[in-house]
Amino acid sequence: MLAAAEATREVAAEAGLDRRLVELVNLRVSQINGCAYCLHVHTRAAIREGETTQRLGVLPAWRDTEVFSDRERAALGLAEATTAPADAALQEAAYGVAREVFDEAEISAVVWVAIAINAFNRVSILSKHPVRPAAVR
Repeated sequence: MLAAAEATREVAAEAGLDRRLVELVNLRVSQINGCAYCLHVHTRAAIREGETTQRLGVLPAWRDTEVFSDRERAALGLAEATTAPADAALQEAAYGVAREVFDEAEISAVVWVAIAINAFNRVSILSKHPVRPAAVR
């Protein structure tokens, strides 16, 4: 899994995806799947990449805000469609929006990021990876 994650990071970087956008995808998928461990890991990563608490707080309701760019909205839509692959209408709508702002390499990279975090979510949930309180500084 770690090798697959590294390969996915490389594909995303080669496609020109910003790390903050990748972390938003990781977080949104982890929210949908309810993976506490991945939410913990990727919230910290997003903050390290400069993500704001406002955007992190409204991420579950991203469609109802004005704080995400067109590219971020397209990536979040693709992430949700990848997480719910049985919903053909959701997929078609998400791909339609994505094609307006991403090239094929970028679309592929977003989808692979979503596939990778979906896999990690399942491993972490089934393995019961713990999230412990952070040390007080």
